[in-house]
Amino acid sequence: MGKKLVIGMFGFGVVGQGLYDIIKTKNLNLEIKKFVIKNPAKKRSLPSDLFTTEEDEILNDSEINTVVELIDDADAAFRIVKKALRAGKNVVSANKKMVAQNLSELIKIQEETGTSFLYEGAVCGSIPIIRNLEEYYDNELLHSVSGVFNGSSNYILSKMYNENQGYEEALTKAQELGFAETDPTLDVGAFDPKFKLAIVAAHAYGIYIDPDDILNLGIDKLDSKDIIFAKEKDLKIKLLPYAKELENGKVVLYVLPRFIDNQHILFNVENENNGVLVKAAFADEQFFYGKGAGGHPTGSAVLSDITALRHGYKYEYKKHINDREATYTAEYTLKVYLRYEDETLFDKVKFDNISERYSSKDFKYVIGEVKLKEIIKNRAEIHQDGIFLAEMN
Repeated sequence: MGKKLVIGMFGFGVVGQGLYDIIKTKNLNLEIKKFVIKNPAKKRSLPSDLFTTEEDEILNDSEINTVVELIDDADAAFRIVKKALRAGKNVVSANKKMVAQNLSELIKIQEETGTSFLYEGAVCGSIPIIRNLEEYYDNELLHSVSGVFNGSSNYILSKMYNENQGYEEALTKAQELGFAETDPTLDVGAFDPKFKLAIVAAHAYGIYIDPDDILNLGIDKLDSKDIIFAKEKDLKIKLLPYAKELENGKVVLYVLPRFIDNQHILFNVENENNGVLVKAAFADEQFFYGKGAGGHPTGSAVLSDITALRHGYKYEYKKHINDREATYTAEYTLKVYLRYEDETLFDKVKFDNISERYSSKDFKYVIGEVKLKEIIKNRAEIHQDGIFLAEMN
């Protein structure tokens, strides 16, 4: 059964409760000794002596050998994880923003302390993509990794396309069901999938990148006109993070809405589900599908990491230690659809060519090729009301 784990857990929200529900149904040779929570007045389903607001009750307890971090605050999570690793404790986290922003430093601390830091639950809920990139694809040449990484935005897109709901109506329903936060910017603005893409890139290509350097345009400017356009062309819109290695060893990374046709494997990934598509030189195309959010799906990924620690598992970051040094580039040409209102936008965004143009009183768009660096440079101008940009399949 491996060594006994004595766990201190930070946070007891949706994922924490989901994890606890799973653990109590199994005999796993582990014990949760203490929970650190923010609000001591909130009614809990467990005895009150299990809870504290003092983080040092976990971090300074020598009996606790494993810390599980499941809080929302990325800065506080980073402080807790650093302190836990330096105290010789192994750590499991599901905080994608914290991991993406601090991964190189956290890897360095692991090397210095001999500890293990695992975070499968931070990327695509129940889909085991990090472990597969580490173990199955460790010596594989990966052409690209993409997919539906965010269940909230995918749910909204599904409702708009399949049920003709307006954007605000679909967003409100996603919030009611707990798929989207009260402030949905992280999801619909494509920040959440951007953090996940940065983590995936580290394991797929051995590249550390500041998430701020990755272009993200979400679905918050999507309009019913874009949905009508998609239906007329027999396409769907998906919000897709994309990592691709070019022939020169450079890696391109971005998150954009994309029109895809019914032959695309992601076409039928609907509602809150996620799908990860890996294209490799030898394994060819492989697809992972599952629940991308929620207490039990994410809790199952966290539990997978916890049980792996019983057997001394740690990420080896094999793509970082091989001879091929991958670097990020924005020198990449995309075919895009751009809905706009004011022609002066084209004075700023320089298209290499335009293959289709349409203009009526209330609907104007162009389809053409433009360099990624042009979109990055003009992101603020593109991310305005009345403008929507999406990649074409």
